[in-house]
Amino acid sequence: MEQLHPPKSEALRDLYWRSEILQVMYWLKGEGLGDVVDAPLLERFLGVDAAVGVTYLDRLVLDGYLDMARGGYAMSEIGLAEGKTEFALSFADLTRPTHGECSADCWCQNSLEEAAACAAERHKG
Repeated sequence: MEQLHPPKSEALRDLYWRSEILQVMYWLKGEGLGDVVDAPLLERFLGVDAAVGVTYLDRLVLDGYLDMARGGYAMSEIGLAEGKTEFALSFADLTRPTHGECSADCWCQNSLEEAAACAAERHKG
C-alpha cells in the first residue's frame, strides 16, 4: 500500500491534515470507537508524530472544527459536518451505485412499491 505524504506548502498541508483528522474522527465516532481523540491516537491512525498532531488539533480548535474535551479533542457541530463531507468524498468511488443498481435519487429510495418494482426489473435481466 502506497503511503501518502502531506503537501510541502504550509497552506495545503493544513488543509490535508484537517481533512485527514476529521475523517478519522468521523470514522471513529461512526464505528462507536469514541468521540474523543488525542495525539497518540492520531499518530497510530495517521502516522503523524504526536507532537505535530497536537499542533494541528489545536489549530482545528481555533478554527472551530474541534472542541477541547476531557482527555483530548472532540468534533464540534461544524467539525462533524465537515468530517462527514470529507469522509463521503474520500469513499465516493467505492459507494456509488454499480451498473444495474439504483442511485440515491431513484424513486425506489422513497417507496417500498417502487423498490419492489426496481428489484424485479433488475432481476429480469
